[in-house]
Amino acid sequence: MSIERLLWEEDATTLADLVRRGEVSPIELVDAAIARAERVNPEINAIAEETFERARERAKTVDRGAPLAGVPFAIKDLGIAQKGVPTHGGSCIPAFVPDFDSVLTERYLAAGLIPIATSTTPEHGLRLMTESAAFGITRNPWNTGHTTGGSSGGAAALVAAGVVPVAHASDGGGSIRVPSACSGLVGLKTSRGRVPLSPLVSESWYGFVVDHAVARSVRDSAALLDLTHGPDPLAPYAARPPKGTFSDAAAREPGRLRLAVYRRSPLGLEISAETLAALDTAVALAREGGHDVEEIDLPMIGRDFMADFAMSVCSAVAGTMRMEALRVGRPVLGEVERATRVLARFGELMSAGEVYETLERLHAASRKLIIETASYDAVLMPIIAHPPLPCGAMDAKGSDAFTENMLDRLRLTRMLKLRTFFGQLLDQSLWFTHWPSIQNVSGQPSIAMPVHVTAAGLPLGIQAAGRPGDEETLLSLAAQMEKLSGWTKRRAPLMKPE
Repeated sequence: MSIERLLWEEDATTLADLVRRGEVSPIELVDAAIARAERVNPEINAIAEETFERARERAKTVDRGAPLAGVPFAIKDLGIAQKGVPTHGGSCIPAFVPDFDSVLTERYLAAGLIPIATSTTPEHGLRLMTESAAFGITRNPWNTGHTTGGSSGGAAALVAAGVVPVAHASDGGGSIRVPSACSGLVGLKTSRGRVPLSPLVSESWYGFVVDHAVARSVRDSAALLDLTHGPDPLAPYAARPPKGTFSDAAAREPGRLRLAVYRRSPLGLEISAETLAALDTAVALAREGGHDVEEIDLPMIGRDFMADFAMSVCSAVAGTMRMEALRVGRPVLGEVERATRVLARFGELMSAGEVYETLERLHAASRKLIIETASYDAVLMPIIAHPPLPCGAMDAKGSDAFTENMLDRLRLTRMLKLRTFFGQLLDQSLWFTHWPSIQNVSGQPSIAMPVHVTAAGLPLGIQAAGRPGDEETLLSLAAQMEKLSGWTKRRAPLMKPE
């Protein structure tokens, strides 16, 4: 079997084991990953910066005793620093070139991972499709006419295409889980405070953003979390320590769990038949695994909650644009995409009091959610309301132009209430995905699981949300469902190597 075929078929755990046994070398894996990137990236457009030569040099000196020694890897072009590697954030604003590594980068390197590239993202991670003026459209390896989701869409495309078996990703409103759902991958959104973001930031988007990975297998996600979790001295808070290792949790049977199913749209918008079929498949797998499953409603999660989340993000975007202006020494709103500009302008209209009130409403709803679902080991719910969209589909509704016109009216007259405006904006911008931001606000862990393929041959995953700090139960459940579904050997058919 060729090394490229091996890279396409196996997960990171298997590849690292082959390196330990001397059956393949780190440089062979890295060269194969680079060759595959050069072959498939013109089709999927998932790379922001190539770091090929750095990767080759690291492969020559990597400690082969490290847990994931020699495994090719990709780091998202947003929110994490690699010394000397430009970070664009998917934007045309001049790149940030750090002179330091993030703590998470240090942990990746200590684990033996070898970054070969940075992966594409929409501008500042603000869309759930990876399309940007700076880098163009990232395409789904299952069907290149469709999106791989966002904002970690480049990471998901590289893993689904078999360039790397696992890749760094981040999630502020579904940005790990949406690409996983679109690309047939496992995507764990960790508990708030599980993985440090320092020293680049202490927290991002008021603590909504977390970092982890998209992966080919549940055991890879667990193994990587074992190697990267835990606070550092600059972390403002930390998640509850696990009872054991995450890998042990993924390897054991979960026992009989009490699961809930939430199938309503918190926005009251359409849910496709394919999405409901995917959720039904997950429920059937859970029952096959011996778990008790019951339907529930979450009345504290509705349009007001989603509007408050979006308003909070707008205020964060406005602050980010101010910080970017300070970094480059000039105003930047004229250099960003219309969607980014719209969100920043809206954020500037909010008073400090409105921002605080919004966050307090979100925290109150989160407390109620956590209390009322505490008796369940996990809650199954959708991630995307529709199968992976055709590339460019989010622009087709004209939401950017709509919202900019509305903002002009709001700025000039102040006659429209902010929340009334956002009620209209939500239907324009969040019709593709209604659920993932719930766990970003509450801080709960949630794992995207591949369970379904649509009639058009596209993956469509669902998620299981757990109690705060309890990734172990989610990993155990996801590993069982992975085994029952037989998903572990499914690969994007368009990208099969010779």
